[in-house]
Amino acid sequence: MCTAATYATKDHYFGRNLDLEYSYQETVTITPRNYPFTFRKMGKMDTHYAMIGMAYVCEDYPLYYDAVNEKGLGMAGLNFPKNADYKEIVEGKDNVAPFEFIPWILTQCETVEDAKKLLEKMNLVNIPFSEQLPASPLHWIIADKEHSITVESVKDGLKVYDNPVGILTNNPTFDIHMFNLNNYMYLSTEQVENHFSKKLEFDAYSRGMGAMGLPGDLSSLSRFVKATFTKMNSLSDDSESASISQFFHILTSVEQQRGCVHMGEGKYEITIYSSCVNVDKGIYYYRTYENSQITGVDMYKENLEGETLVNYPLIEGQQIRMQN
Repeated sequence: MCTAATYATKDHYFGRNLDLEYSYQETVTITPRNYPFTFRKMGKMDTHYAMIGMAYVCEDYPLYYDAVNEKGLGMAGLNFPKNADYKEIVEGKDNVAPFEFIPWILTQCETVEDAKKLLEKMNLVNIPFSEQLPASPLHWIIADKEHSITVESVKDGLKVYDNPVGILTNNPTFDIHMFNLNNYMYLSTEQVENHFSKKLEFDAYSRGMGAMGLPGDLSSLSRFVKATFTKMNSLSDDSESASISQFFHILTSVEQQRGCVHMGEGKYEITIYSSCVNVDKGIYYYRTYENSQITGVDMYKENLEGETLVNYPLIEGQQIRMQN
């Protein structure tokens, strides 16, 4: 399962939690402008926008989980089991495989509006990367500095939803997530007042009681509510340090701890990594389950006119700074 989020202070930020019970040894991967992308049904693209993100690189191809391009457009794929429905090839459409979707959008688009235009003629087709890597059931969040959308390929076709909260988790479909927020409109960051009965006196015995009823379980429906409430009420100053710290606190509010979600056979889902990208500066920050330190990779410190991928393996061991 997973949670993706957007956030804005002086700069703009995009990132996610990746929650799984296993890792593909993913790396922070920079795709320069002249890396040749070969799409299964859409030909070859020799030049394009550069991008940085988290990917499993297989056969020198970046299978991106999430990425941001040099124009500040971000995109992430999140697990969407049983709802995702990929199609057969349709003549006259841009037939794109799910594993190609992030590169297809980020190589060509500067904004969400650009992405919407491509989506009008796109068909997500049921083509796996290989026999060993079948097509993952996903839906996606696409966000620029001002707007977000959610894209879902379901039985009824390709659905594109405006995403006013800039949050995405997993099942159910996005329209149900947004409708479910109606059930929590009573939540408040303020101290509680007695609306129960004028005939009774109550004791506001704790701070934070305005948020009583905010879900705390790890289901995707509950994580959507909690991440939305946390993000929509988050405050920080405009510095880079404060902004990325606050972004990671938003993601921490819905992270998965080992032992809480048993997947059977002794396997447990955990938050493998959390990411935060400054989309204005092209810096990809991350933390891993074992490493709480924030690590950064700056896309613009690499040769973006190159032709080969640049990979940075994740620093996974805990980094502890002793003070005495």
